[in-house]
Amino acid sequence: MVNLSCYESLVSSISDNCLKTTFPESTLQSLFAYDFQVDCNQPGEVVAVKLESEPRLPGAILTDKGQLFGMISRQRFLEYLSRPFGRELFLKRSLKTLYRFASTNFLLMSGDTKIVEAASKALEREVDLAYEPIVVEIKPSVYRILDFHNLLIAQCHVHKLANNLLHELYQKLEIANQELVLQASLDGLTQIANRRRFDQYLSQKWFQMEQQQNFISLIIGDIDCFKSYNDTYGHQAGDKCIKQVASAMKQTVNLITGTNYENLVARYGGEEFAIVLPSTNAAKAVFIAEKIRSEVKALNIIHQASKVSNHVTLSLGIASVVPQINISPERLISEADKALYQAKTQGRNRVILSEKGWELNNY
Repeated sequence: MVNLSCYESLVSSISDNCLKTTFPESTLQSLFAYDFQVDCNQPGEVVAVKLESEPRLPGAILTDKGQLFGMISRQRFLEYLSRPFGRELFLKRSLKTLYRFASTNFLLMSGDTKIVEAASKALEREVDLAYEPIVVEIKPSVYRILDFHNLLIAQCHVHKLANNLLHELYQKLEIANQELVLQASLDGLTQIANRRRFDQYLSQKWFQMEQQQNFISLIIGDIDCFKSYNDTYGHQAGDKCIKQVASAMKQTVNLITGTNYENLVARYGGEEFAIVLPSTNAAKAVFIAEKIRSEVKALNIIHQASKVSNHVTLSLGIASVVPQINISPERLISEADKALYQAKTQGRNRVILSEKGWELNNY
C-alpha cells in the first residue's frame, strides 16, 4: 500500500526548502542605494556640484534639522536650473527655496519592503512621477535614495529567480510523483510489479495484441509446498524465499527477452507469481517457464518439508492466445491457472501448457 502521507510530506518538504532558499535578501535594503542627504538650508550649488561629480546619482534627500524634509530628483533639479535665470535663482539660494517650486509627492519606503512590492507601488504612481527615485529608510532617520531603474532591474532578477525556482520545484514534484506512481505499482516485499499493476498491464497489452493480432502468453507460477516451508522455517524465512524466487524470475525473463522487452513479472498473491509476455507464442513461453523453473531449483533453497524435493521448486502453468473480441483477459488467466493446477496435481516442479497437454518434466 502506498503511504500517501509520506508523499505529502515529501511535497511539503520540497516546497518549504525551495521557499526558504528564495531570495533571502529580496528587500530594498539589499539593493545599492545612494547615501546623499543634504540640509535643505544649504545653497543649491551643493547639490549641483554633487550631481556633476556623480553622473549616476539619481537625486538628493533633503533634511531639516536632521529630519526628512523631502527629495528632489536629478531630473527635476536640472530641469529648474535650465530654465531662464534658473541658475541665478537657485544655485545661491537655499534648497528649501527650490523645493517650493520643484517638490513632488516622493515615495518613502522602509528598507524591509520586498522588491516586488516596492516596484509595484512605484509603477502605480502618476505618469510624470513614474521614474522618480525612491527614498528608503534603512533605519530610523537614516535614508538612502534608490534609482528607479535599479529597482526595475532587481525586480526582473527576482522574477527570473522565481521562474527558475518554479521550474526546479516542478521538476522535483514530477520526480516525486513518478516515485509515487512507481511505488503504487510495486509489491512491497519483492519490489516487482504488484497485482494492481498486473491487472492494468494485462488489459493494456491484451488490447494491443488484439489490434496487432499477435500472441500474448501468460505464465502463472507457484512455490511448491510453501505452507510447509513457512511452518518449518518461519515467516521471515518465507519472505526471504519469496524475494529470492521473485528476483530469479525477473532476472531470468530479462536475460532471455532483454530488459527493454515488454514483459512484466508480478507477484500475483502470496507465493504465486504471474508473467505477462506480449508478442510471445506458446513455444517461447514454455521455454521461458522451463528456464525459470530450472533457475529457481538452482537457487538450492533448502526445503526439507517439501513433498517434491529437498530444495524449493516451482510449478508453472501457461496459456497463450491471439486475443479476439469475444475472449477476455480473464479467460487467459483462467486457462493459465488451470494449467498450474494440473502441474500441481501431476506431481509439482513442472511446466504445463494449457489445453495442449504439453508437459515438461525435468528433475
